Amino acid sequence: MKALIQRVSRASVEVEAQTVGAIEHGLLALVGVEKGDSEAHADKLLQKLLHYRVFSDAEGKMNLNVQQAGGGLLLVSQFTLAADTQKGLRPSFSSAAPPAEGERLFHYLVKQARQSDIPIATGEFGANMQVSLINDGPVTFLLET
Repeated sequence: MKALIQRVSRASVEVEAQTVGAIEHGLLALVGVEKGDSEAHADKLLQKLLHYRVFSDAEGKMNLNVQQAGGGLLLVSQFTLAADTQKGLRPSFSSAAPPAEGERLFHYLVKQARQSDIPIATGEFGANMQVSLINDGPVTFLLET
C-alpha cells in the first residue's frame, strides 16, 4: 500500500457538490492499494500514518505525529498511486489491486483508523471526488509498506 500524505491546515472532499469528509489541522492521505496488499499492509500503513513525525515541536523541528499535534486524518482512496509510470507517456495500472480488493482494504484501513483517538474523515471509494486542501509547509511525503 502507498499513501501520499500532506500536512494540511484544512482539507475536504466533495462528491456531487456535497462535502463527504473534512478535517481541520492534520493529514490528508491519498491511499493506493496494489496487488498483493493485505490487512497486514494496511495495519503497517496506519501505524505510519498515526506516528509519522511531520508536525513541528516548540523548536520548529518535525518531531510530533498527528496525534501529538491534535490533528485529524482524511483518508481518500486513489488508485492512480499504484500506476507504473516508468515506461512511455501513459500510466499503466497493472499493479493496482482489482477494484473489489482495493475497496475492501481501503474500508479495512478506515475501520482500523476509527479505533484511534483522532478525528477520521474519508472520501468515497470509486467516486469522482474533488479534493481541496491547504498544504501546510508545504509538507508532502510518500509512505509505502
